[in-house]
This record gives sequence, C-alpha cells and structure tokens, in this order.
Amino acid sequence: MGMKRFLPKSLFGRWLLMLVTPVVLLQVISTSIFYQGHWDTVTRRLALGVAGEIALLIDARTLVPDPIMRARVNYLADRHMQIASSFETGARLPAEGPRVRFYSILDNMLAQALRERLDLPFDIDTRRGDNLIEIRVQLPDGVLTVLTQEKRLFSTTTYVFVMWMVGTSLVLLAIAILFLRNQVKPIRLLAEAADAFGKGRDVGRFRPAGATEVRRAAAAFIAMQKRIQRQIGQRTEMLAGVSHDLRTPLTRMKLQLEMLGDETLTADLKRDIADMEKMIEGYLAFARGQDGEPAVMADLTALVAEVADDVRRHGGDISLDTDGQVELHLRPNAMKRALTNLVDNARRHAKHVAIGMKTLQNVVEIVIDDDGPGIPPERREEVFRPFFRLDPSRNPATGGVGLGLTIARDVVRGHGGEIVLSGSPLGGLRVALRLPL
Repeated sequence: MGMKRFLPKSLFGRWLLMLVTPVVLLQVISTSIFYQGHWDTVTRRLALGVAGEIALLIDARTLVPDPIMRARVNYLADRHMQIASSFETGARLPAEGPRVRFYSILDNMLAQALRERLDLPFDIDTRRGDNLIEIRVQLPDGVLTVLTQEKRLFSTTTYVFVMWMVGTSLVLLAIAILFLRNQVKPIRLLAEAADAFGKGRDVGRFRPAGATEVRRAAAAFIAMQKRIQRQIGQRTEMLAGVSHDLRTPLTRMKLQLEMLGDETLTADLKRDIADMEKMIEGYLAFARGQDGEPAVMADLTALVAEVADDVRRHGGDISLDTDGQVELHLRPNAMKRALTNLVDNARRHAKHVAIGMKTLQNVVEIVIDDDGPGIPPERREEVFRPFFRLDPSRNPATGGVGLGLTIARDVVRGHGGEIVLSGSPLGGLRVALRLPL
C-alpha cells in the first residue's frame, strides 16, 4: 500500500513509468560498465604515458650534464610531447601537507602512475584553471616543475558516449510519449462517451479507434448504447398506446356519468375517476422518465428559483438561498419535475421549506430542508422504492401514489447525480441533491 501512493494514477503515467524505468536502469548499468572498464583502462594508460615521459626527463637530466643539451631536450619534450618543464635549483617541496591534492578519479590515476614510474616525492595540482596540470617532483638538487595539457590525461570519449546515450534516449522517449498519447486518447474518448451517455448527454460522432482491444470495447459500448436507446424507444411507444387505451374508457365513463345527471349518485364515482386519472398520470410520468428530452446548457439557479416561485404562488412558505448562477447540461423539464416533486413532498408534511444551493469542488449541491416530522433513518432508503408510501392508507389526497421520490431519484441519477436523505437542522427532513459540474 505504501508504494501505491507514489505510483501515477493515470494509465498514461503508468505506461510512461514502465517505459522510462528500464531505459534509466539500462543507462545506469551501461555507464557503470563503461567507467569501470573502458574509461578506467584508457585513463590509466594515459596517466602511465605522462608519468613515463616525466621519468624520461628526469633520467635525461642525469645522462646529459650539458645545460645546452638539457635545454634542447626540454624544447623537444615541449614540442613533441606537450610537456613544458622548468627547474628550480635548491628548491624544496613543502614538508607539511599532502603530497597529492586529490580531487577526482583523474588525480588518483595520475598519482598511482607516478608512484609506479618514480620513486621520488611529488606534488600534483589539477585545478589551475587553464586546462593545465602541474606536477612538481623533488630531485636531489632542486624541484622539477612539469606542465602538461589536461586533455593528455582525459579520454574525450566519455563525453561523447554519455551525450550519445542520453541524446538517443531522449529522442526515443519523445517518440514513445507521442505513441503513448495516441494509444491513450481512444481510451479517454471512450470514457468521456460513456460518462456523457450515463448523464443522458449526446455522445456525438463517437467511433472506435486505437488498438484492437480498445476498438472492441468501443464497439461493445456502441452496441450497448443502441440496445438501450431501442429499448427506451419501444417503451415510449408502448406507453403512448397504454395512455391512449386507459384514457379512452375513463373518458367514456365520465360522459356516461354526466348523462345520468343525478349529482348525488355520481359524485363519488367522479372522484374515483379523478383519482384514477391522477394515478395513471403518476404511473406514466414514472415510466416515461426523461425520454425524448435532449440535454441542453441550462441555468440551474433560475430553474430552482422558478420552482420556489411556483410554491409561493400557491401560498407555500418557502425560502431560497443561492450563491450565484450555475449553468450545466440538463434536461430542464425533467429536472424541474424532480425538484417540484421534492419540494411538494416537503411542503405536504411541513409548514416551512428552505432551499439552499451552493457550488462545491466538482459538484453543485441543492439542499431542501423542512420542519416536518421527517423520516426515520431506517426507512429513508425505502421511500425511493416505486409505489412505496409511509402512509398505509394509500389515499392519494394525503400523499400521492408513492412515485414522487422515485421519479426524482431517477431523474437525478440520469444526470449523473445522487439524492441523499438525512436529518434537517429545522427538525424535519433534509434532501441533498448533488449534480456533477
């Protein structure tokens, strides 16, 4: 679990990590092998060559006592071996302090080579700043100072190797990133299409793309979308027929009752027919859901205010508090039906209703509070079941047909949101409706 916190969350990030990790490990191993093998060997040989040339100069001083010939030897060494030398008669190296100023692997290599070629005290300075290396050797009659080019002790293939390796890796990594983006893009588009379809929005011209597996998933999604849309269309056609078939006999019954004329005998039957029409409207509204209405960019704040104004026009006590205009893709009529059902349910059982609306990080939350009796916590999930009522009398005049909250949740979930019931600070029920932005 500890390592998972540091791993990338996206598929692109994980693929990139799987690609970069082997490349970095390969470069580290290759560089390590190069330094331990090729670079160390070449540098050691170069250092031994410079140490041998210095030893040659020291032996030449012993074998050639003539100062003019010594100067000639020093001139030839500077010309052909790039070694400039000078001699300080009677000088002595410092008795205190290190004989070698170690700064790098190069210093160590040169010091080791001088120990092998010379049996004399020496001092090395590789940090002069002018690309020269100064080597001072203590001789019996003075100090021999030798200056040589730093490049004579350093293999330039090191930089060339590292630059080629890093440069090639960066080019290949850039190509791999472009390839990964093209592979991840179809997956992202599929996720966006599935999310849009789940929220009831238009998917648009979505087509399978990418690798074979991604194309199969996209084709399966398109087939599922068509099956759901076909099922919804069939249900809509069936509901249109059911609506016509049910309304026709009810209309005939109402006409026959009007023809009887005796109000005392027909009053109860007329009320029963009115209740039947109300129940049929509720059943059809539940079954119809959000069919046929396209999602458009709508002002949710204005929609909530319109529902509150409708309550006030009918004499209801309601307050509204919003923190600004919020626009998002909605089915306006369906969302207004859901909000109206929730507010009417609160108003039916309470004296005062308060609506609050605020925008959070990724969602907009609409809270409906009332001061009614509320709903017991253990029954708050049951009230969303179709045709379920807390009032066992089943009297439409006291609570409808038990489909208001069911329709509201169906509409909200169709927009990708959710409805949560809890206790209200006003003493009754709180309905929290959350929609994604």
